[in-house]
Amino acid sequence: MIDTEISAAQDIIRDNLDHTLFSWSKQKGIDPIAVKRAEGVYLYDYDGKRYIDFSSGLMNVNIGHGNQRITAAVVRQMQEVSYITPGCVTKARGDLGKKLAELFPGDLNKAFFTLCGATSIENAIKLARLYTGRHKIIARYQAYHGSTYGVMSAGGDPRKLPADSQQAPNFIHIDIPYAYRWPHSQESLLADAVSNLERMIAYEGPANIAAMLFEGESGSSGCFKYPEGYLKAVRQICDKHGILLIIDEVMSGFGRTGKWFGFQNHDIVPDMVAMAKGLTAGYLPFGCLMVSDRIAAKYDDAMLPLGLTYSAHPVCCAAALETLKVYEDDKLIENTIAMGRYMNEQVELLKQKHRSIGDWRNTGLLGCLELVKNRETKEPMAPFNAKPDEMLVMNKVAAKIKELGMYTFVRWGFIFIAPPLCVTKAEIDEGLAIISEALRIADASLGER
Repeated sequence: MIDTEISAAQDIIRDNLDHTLFSWSKQKGIDPIAVKRAEGVYLYDYDGKRYIDFSSGLMNVNIGHGNQRITAAVVRQMQEVSYITPGCVTKARGDLGKKLAELFPGDLNKAFFTLCGATSIENAIKLARLYTGRHKIIARYQAYHGSTYGVMSAGGDPRKLPADSQQAPNFIHIDIPYAYRWPHSQESLLADAVSNLERMIAYEGPANIAAMLFEGESGSSGCFKYPEGYLKAVRQICDKHGILLIIDEVMSGFGRTGKWFGFQNHDIVPDMVAMAKGLTAGYLPFGCLMVSDRIAAKYDDAMLPLGLTYSAHPVCCAAALETLKVYEDDKLIENTIAMGRYMNEQVELLKQKHRSIGDWRNTGLLGCLELVKNRETKEPMAPFNAKPDEMLVMNKVAAKIKELGMYTFVRWGFIFIAPPLCVTKAEIDEGLAIISEALRIADASLGER
């Protein structure tokens, strides 16, 4: 690399550190990657160093980086019209709405286009309350739905705690146990989880509950598996009490779990589905709330009290349409199923090699390693919402992963593995080899056997 490129990289990093703010991070002492270009499953910095992206950005670049089909679709749309108000229509908007209706089961036929995952879920919560005339929303503690005040309050992620005194009201949280840390018989897991939900509904009054909000499959909280049959039981309970079921597919949607949508792994049909991320694979910021015909019909002759300046943005609609074609043309969902199986096989081999691996949870290509200090006691390598002094080992593991040329999401005692859906066996092997090398640090922290 020539000196001018070194200077350019330093200037770029300095300008970003001096003049921009970084999400979920202290602002001093950070060392971001200066990405010059990206292609497929790889990022390239200004030093020419290659990083394999094993978390698809933030689990959103599902089709891989640098697909010029999306670029071409965006350019074509901008040459026709770049923006028009949501009260007007474009061909891209209608085509996208029709395509999504074809992909969704049941009567999920109406699309309200948003800007991101948070705005999709914000509008779902608002619509659920308006439609039912009720006010309470039941959601899960260990789930993340976004960082605006409404969805931050709906979620249970501890990143909300610094702003907790300003949270929105009328959100009720439940704990859903997962198999690895369930201390009782696996046979009782589903029954106890459902019983806990039913008790909470009784305590809060079913006539007060507008909706339940759950992820299609758990994501950044730890890829926690629902007890088998849980979401089906939730659907039945909602039907019994006239409660709407909102499914957050922001992370688990668009092939990530081996189905178009995560909820399809559970044989249910929700009343509303919130999505973003994989809808455009991160190429443009965009989201959508899919609404059932039954809910939409209420507003046939009444004003729909939802609105965004950039709703149904034509350029984003065009990007989304082409992205959906890429999923189909490149058979990315089929590849996800095949590569997910291969990933599971290879991680089982990794578990035999590294005693710091306690659990591996994966659906399609939405996976997470949970590291422990002791496999028998299952003491976590870093606890939930770990303090800095509890992250010493995991920080070293994360630093080694980056040093060895991988970008992925490391949080508490979790290492997330969610590569782009176009990933190959060779690329999986490359990524797991890097993680294996980094896990030697975790293993060494356990001392002698």
